[in-house]
This record gives sequence, structure tokens and C-alpha cells, in this order.
Amino acid sequence: MRRGGPSVLGIVLAGGEGKRLMPLTADRAKPAVTFGGTYRLVDFVLSNLVNADILRICVLTQYKSHSLDRHITTTWRMSSLLGNYVTPVPAQQRLGPRWYLGSADAILQSLNLVHDEQPEYVAVFGADHVYRMDPRQMIAQHAESGAGVTVAGIRVPRAESSAFGVISPGSDGQMVERFLEKPSDPPGLPDDPECVFASMGNYVFTTKVLIEALQRDAEDEDSVHDMGGSILPQLTERGEAELYDFSANHVPGETSRDQGYWRDVGTLDAYYDAHMDLIAERPAFNLYNRSWPIYTHSYQLSPARFNAGGIAGESIISAGCLIRGQVTRSVLSPGVRVDPGAVVQGSVLHDNVRIGRGAVVRGAILDKNVEVPPGATIGVNPERDAELYTVSPGGVIALGKGQIVS
Repeated sequence: MRRGGPSVLGIVLAGGEGKRLMPLTADRAKPAVTFGGTYRLVDFVLSNLVNADILRICVLTQYKSHSLDRHITTTWRMSSLLGNYVTPVPAQQRLGPRWYLGSADAILQSLNLVHDEQPEYVAVFGADHVYRMDPRQMIAQHAESGAGVTVAGIRVPRAESSAFGVISPGSDGQMVERFLEKPSDPPGLPDDPECVFASMGNYVFTTKVLIEALQRDAEDEDSVHDMGGSILPQLTERGEAELYDFSANHVPGETSRDQGYWRDVGTLDAYYDAHMDLIAERPAFNLYNRSWPIYTHSYQLSPARFNAGGIAGESIISAGCLIRGQVTRSVLSPGVRVDPGAVVQGSVLHDNVRIGRGAVVRGAILDKNVEVPPGATIGVNPERDAELYTVSPGGVIALGKGQIVS
């Protein structure tokens, strides 16, 4: 991000294993999981950074990274003439024969990337959230405040605080007084006792502060070497951390309904609910905002086709789909086929799923290449589903890549 502004290096933390999204992460890293029909989760953070003219981005990977690496290298091609890039960076073991010990250690082991670019600021963002954000506004606040680190926060109900790092701001609303990692009973906000600020996992660092904090953390044998669990508390104690209120962020083309939308899709229920947010007439998250687009790989497929009385309502149907049955309140990725007499309701179907003649699929997530035989049912008999498939606490049924349907 130059063009008269400060120099910023983007670092995207994409090494998460994603155990809570199993079986969708059985064969890929969480940021590589399909979302919204044609996107990968990593596309949202990369689009936000690129739309904000942050055009030099390193994506740190670790677990089952092949699918993610391939997607980034084939999709996110920047202008080498201008020195721009989006590049996946695997664990390099620069500090010895070991994997990343945590997100802070991942950046520590990759500090050569920072030294090579010598940016004024480093934007460290997570890779597995669904949202739109203009990082330039957060960077501007950070530069003006003189803080060592600025962390983006979003208001969430206090009852949900155990799922997040919680930020307690000072009386000025910006200085971070305390940072609590997944607390069970944190104090509410002065102006709203039933809400807290949850960390979005997005940070802007002054480069010198980041390097020194990582070096101090590396010397702490009791540290978990995590950005949220270690680095933020350390800088909070030093009085160098500030809060950026995500509700103040605006992007071109936003609507009153989707402004401030952010979802952590780290569980099957959250992943499913976020898809249901997409398909309303006035969606909670609008994929069709051309003023702040979400970029992804463009499939070379024919348009979707409807034959034999096939019909779809309140759904997203991707290219290459052939619909000859009934689809309602669902999201279909490219190449899905729904045969005559089949019924798909409230479901998320990934690439090349086949729903056989007369089959019924309800309230399910089917990963790519799953074939549902003619007459089979998923989401009809809860006891049978629980015996055969993964079922979330909220009742969402999930089948992994290529899983056999009985």
C-alpha cells in the first residue's frame, strides 16, 4: 500500500488445522474450504487486502496445504512488473527442525519476509472469516494513534465470549486495558453490559514493535507463542495496544443490512448458518457487491441448466450445475447434478456432488464428489444419520470428500 500512503506488508495466517470443521478439513486446510458456492475462505481476507491496495501479501501455511497452495498460486496472480505478489509460504524451519509452535512463532520463523520488504507497518490478518473490510481505515487509525499494535474488535453477546479473545477498552474507548483469551465470565462494556469486544484476529503492527515483541515472546519458555494468547497480552501490559471498532469500517457498495457483517465459520453450525445468510432476498451478507468484490478462481464451465421440470428457489446455483429435481434454500457449487425426483432442501453441496433420482437431502453439507444414490435419504432419519455421518450439535449433517452414502 503505497500510492502516497505508508508501506504495508500483509501477512495472512493460514496454518490452522480446523478440527472443528471436520470432515470438511480432513483433506485440506481450513482456509481452503469452499464457501458460498465458488469461493475459498481465504478469498475473503485476500480480497479485502487487495481492494485496499495492500498488494504484497505472504500467506503462511502449514497443515494439509496443497489445496490452499494450488488455489493461491493459480488464482492470486499479481503484477510482477510492479513488484506485487500473493505468495504461499510453508513452514521453513529457519529456527530449527520444528513446525510452527503457534501463530506468533509462525511469524517469528518468517521474519525474513519482513526484513526483505522493510515495511512501515505489518497487517497480520486471519484467513478463515467471512466479511468485508477496508483495512486502510484501520491502518490510518493505527498510524495516527502511534500505538504499537491495533487490534480489530467486533461487539458480540457476552454469552458467546468463551469462543473469542475479548478486548476490554479503557475510558477513551481505544486503549486496550485487558486482553482475555476465551474467558468464561468477562466484564461487559460500559455502554452495553451484555456485550463485549471480540477480537477478529486482525492486527496492524508498527514493524519495529512487532519484531521486538516476537523476540521477547520467543525467550519466554512459558508462552504459548500465539498472537492472541501471547503477543496481544504482552503489548497490552506495555500500554502499546489499541482497539479498532469494526462497526466504524465502511466499504463502497455496502448496504445497511450487511455493513459490519463478520462471521467466524470455525464450526459446522457456524459454517452452515453463514451459508443461510447468503440466500435471503435481502441477504445478511451480499456476495454481489461489485464495488468491493470478492475475487476467486473463475471456472471454465457452461452456465447452469434446468431440465425435466427442475426448479430452484431461494438458492445459489453455480455454473455447470444440472438441475432436474427440486432445490430450495441451498447453495450449490459448480458441477452439481440433481436428478429427476430428487429433493434438496436447506443444504450446501460442494463441487461435483451427485444427487440421484428420487433421493432426499435436507439440512446437510456434502463435500465435493459425494454421490447420493437413487432413493437414498440424508436428513430424514436422525438416528440413522447419527450412526452413519458426522452430525453437529445443531443437527447439521456433514459428509466428507467422496464419502460413500449408504
